[in-house]
Amino acid sequence: MSAELQIVVVLAVFLALLAAGMSIPFAIGVPALLYLLLHDGFAAFRGIGLMSWGSMNSFALTAIPLFILMAEIMQHSGLSFRIYRGLSKLVCVMPGGLLQTNIAGCALFAAVSGSSVATAAAIGTVALPQVVSRGYDRRIAAGSLAAGGTLGILIPPSIAMIVYGTFTETSVAKLFMAGIVPGLVLTAMFMAYIFVMALVKPSIAPKEEGPKSLREFGQALGDLAPFALLIGGTMGSMYGGYATPTEAAAIGCVFSFVISAVWGDLGRKELRAALVSTVKICGNILLIVYTAFVFSYAISIAGVGESFTHWLVGLELGRLQFFFALFLLYTVLGCLVESLGMIVITVPLLYPVLLKYGIDPVWFGIILVLFIELGQISPPIGINLFVIQSIWDGKLGDVVMGTIPFHLIMFVMLGMLVIWPEIALWLPAQMTAK
Repeated sequence: MSAELQIVVVLAVFLALLAAGMSIPFAIGVPALLYLLLHDGFAAFRGIGLMSWGSMNSFALTAIPLFILMAEIMQHSGLSFRIYRGLSKLVCVMPGGLLQTNIAGCALFAAVSGSSVATAAAIGTVALPQVVSRGYDRRIAAGSLAAGGTLGILIPPSIAMIVYGTFTETSVAKLFMAGIVPGLVLTAMFMAYIFVMALVKPSIAPKEEGPKSLREFGQALGDLAPFALLIGGTMGSMYGGYATPTEAAAIGCVFSFVISAVWGDLGRKELRAALVSTVKICGNILLIVYTAFVFSYAISIAGVGESFTHWLVGLELGRLQFFFALFLLYTVLGCLVESLGMIVITVPLLYPVLLKYGIDPVWFGIILVLFIELGQISPPIGINLFVIQSIWDGKLGDVVMGTIPFHLIMFVMLGMLVIWPEIALWLPAQMTAK
């Protein structure tokens, strides 16, 4: 069988498995093993053991379960309610009321979760009953939470960035720093959209009252104090150069345990639930990562990566044309493949091409995360859409319609990053200079 036919067969199997509803790890792993078998028979399987140890024995990957555990402890102890309660008093005075709180709450919880699903679920569970009962527009309320949840993988810590950094051997600390400014800018753009909509169409959001006294203002700040401590201890230790991302994640776990025990409702039952949830989530994520390494191993021994690089470079696309091709690729993939699947399928093939074009891998990591964010609120498999729809009694179509304006805002953010890469690269450069 020719090399071209082998690739066609493997790609057809991959798409068929996805269409049949098979979970991402197996949809990646089965075609990878099939490709090894077609290329060199059973002899090709001999290197899998060594490859497995070499790829998964990664210090950076140990940060994933630690960051997940940190977020799960916070969520199961009920501290996500404190975030929303504190912010609702401080932020709701802006036009848009609790819709502004939805975005601000997602941004703040994103700084401790590393996951868009966890962010959307934690804030959505608290926020949706309140906005629905107070008469907010249901579509924009659901859209603000689904889109706000995507900030969980842009504002560090970010599991997607850890996986990308592992595959490309890019500094995870630099990726985290590169995500801060774009994350804050995107948060501000989301809030600005709600601000304008509330002025143009006041019926979408009733007016809310802020703190009525200094005591209420102090209580609101007190609700946010635990998170300030957690973010400062975790991210501050890393950005200050005192800890690696993995060590910062371990510090965050200790901080979250103490904070949840003191300010939350963390008991033996809640801790057990957090540990069980962490094991389930990590098992899924790390199995995806492992099967992706098998896939990467298969295409590397077959020389697909080099052939693909020569073919793409031979097209002589300009930098903007190349980026537009990536835009089309990830827009389609975002509607069909889960977020980590997008990384592990495309990065092993595209990374050598990026080097040929002289594209900064840190900058591209942020671009890739934005594409993943778009995929998480794009039908038919945008996972954040289903998370929000499962919390309330509304229709999925309302959630989808509510996210459309936020899609457009993300496209604007992508354009800004292409025109001004310094939005992502300025802060890592400053930290490196020190």
